[in-house]
Amino acid sequence: MADIISSATGRRKTAVARVQIANGEGKFEVNRRETAAYFPSEALRTYMFQPLKIAGVEDKYDIRAFVKGGGLSGQAGAVRHAIARALCLADAALRAPLKSAGCLTRDSRMKERKKPGQPGARARFQFSKR
Repeated sequence: MADIISSATGRRKTAVARVQIANGEGKFEVNRRETAAYFPSEALRTYMFQPLKIAGVEDKYDIRAFVKGGGLSGQAGAVRHAIARALCLADAALRAPLKSAGCLTRDSRMKERKKPGQPGARARFQFSKR
């Protein structure tokens, strides 16, 4: 990856992704590994590549992503967010279709905290009258 066009940061749950895009033929690596090796689920890979498909630039850019924190689902969402933001920086005309598809919106849902005196966030110990 020689000439980086743009880079952006994406977030989802507790995962943070930094993405760099450069002109190329569609190579994609996550944490210096092949995408299929890092994300074994086809559904997560499809979700991650959604901004590229919407913009119609699947084979135009090489993408390098660095992800940390969270699980695989959160990391895939963070990479998707970062790719969409980087594409907008590279080409301002792509902003409208990516925004209407919801790719530029940061998914703010977080894990709810565990409450004191209870086994989980929503779970309650079984009530016993006697």
